[in-house]
Amino acid sequence: MTFSSRYQPAPAYTDLGEGFFDPVDAAAFPRSDLRYWNERWAQHIGLDTLDASEKKTFFHRFEALPDNHPRSLALRYHGHQFRVYNPQIGDGRGFLHAQLKDDQGRLLDLATKGSGQTPWSRSGDGRLTLKGAVREILATEMLEALGVYTSKTFAVYETGEALHRGDEPSPTRSAVLTRLGHSHIRFGMFQRQAYEGEPDRILKLVEHALTHYYPERANDPDPAVSLLEAVVAAQAQLVASWMAAGFVHGVLNTDNLNITGESFDYGPWRFLPHYEPGFVAAYFDETGLYAYGRQPEAVFWALQQFAGALSLVAQTPALEAVLNTYPALYRDAVPKAFLARLGLTPKGDETDFEFFQTFVDFLRSAPTPWEGVFFDWFGGEASRVRAFDGPRRAHYQGEAFDAFAARMSDYATERPARLDHAYFGASDPASLKIERVEGVWAPIAEQDDWSALHALLLQIEQARQAYALKPGAPGFDL
Repeated sequence: MTFSSRYQPAPAYTDLGEGFFDPVDAAAFPRSDLRYWNERWAQHIGLDTLDASEKKTFFHRFEALPDNHPRSLALRYHGHQFRVYNPQIGDGRGFLHAQLKDDQGRLLDLATKGSGQTPWSRSGDGRLTLKGAVREILATEMLEALGVYTSKTFAVYETGEALHRGDEPSPTRSAVLTRLGHSHIRFGMFQRQAYEGEPDRILKLVEHALTHYYPERANDPDPAVSLLEAVVAAQAQLVASWMAAGFVHGVLNTDNLNITGESFDYGPWRFLPHYEPGFVAAYFDETGLYAYGRQPEAVFWALQQFAGALSLVAQTPALEAVLNTYPALYRDAVPKAFLARLGLTPKGDETDFEFFQTFVDFLRSAPTPWEGVFFDWFGGEASRVRAFDGPRRAHYQGEAFDAFAARMSDYATERPARLDHAYFGASDPASLKIERVEGVWAPIAEQDDWSALHALLLQIEQARQAYALKPGAPGFDL
């Protein structure tokens, strides 16, 4: 085995013991075509030296990685799904495969999607469509480029099964995906233990979370309240970054939010074509519960359910006091996220929220292409000539734009050398409007032509390098 000395196995989840997981095995797949491998992140976790055969061994057959979990673990959790409590769920088509530390010392998970049935599959086949895998590759790469703290798509194998789905043409191609993430401890894991009346397990889960993900808080006298403080702050930062990215997650159920504030689990996601608070990602979100503009509220509601589970091991007034900090934390985080996306920093004592409101007023005044605006005005006044020479120049006029431009002059270009990147010499930015996503998938489905996907991923990688945004996350400094 050709493992790097940078590979640091750290199987920690089994320390929780009974009641948190079920050992499972992966399905046997008829094909093993490697369609995606995240070489950049493989380097960060010491798996970049694997050869083709070893990649297949560990990420298609899912044999145990050295000194790691001897068997994969289907994690147990419940969750509110569209605000209806569901005690019948858990890892139904995935599992925790391995845990290891990256070169920042963070404990990360390698977990699967589409790896076969588990005790929690119910009537599902435990599989993933290839289109679903391609969409997750795109979502994670784009969000990382836009400064969102997100899980990473690590590996995708096409698996050679014909799947039948009600929401896309069938039969369709199948895949198994491995996700690299900073914890898969979901709000719903605490809810499950509360539902089953297991306060000792809740406290064990709290202590595990603090030890491995917030070690600076591990000795706090009220551990559940301390964990809630950390999670509320992390989620406020996450939602702010989604809003600045123009991203709509689509399914903000309590089983799709985790304790580190890392975005993960990409199903019916969408990016805004232009500013539209009511824009939804999921066709089945008929009431707009998880619309773009309602995401801050949706996450706050989920945090309340998380706190409800913690109330079995902490005093309710203390938990409520922590919850009440969320609006102010979000209000502080969201203008900073927008400023980061625009590459701006205050010159003096400017009020960031007033700038943010002026920018939103401009976006609301006309259907300006969302990603185009951030691309054109990245760096602020330093990009004025570029913006007015570009294909969206007709949008940059009127009272609302003038007010935005006046406010923008109060801010300096942060790290101006970024504007020298070749990415800003193009006329259009990388974007993932639905038409572009479907345009990438069509040649794969019809002709097995992956060139459009590779071209788009290259453009997104250029955006990541050019923007050089730093996600706000515990211990993250790459």
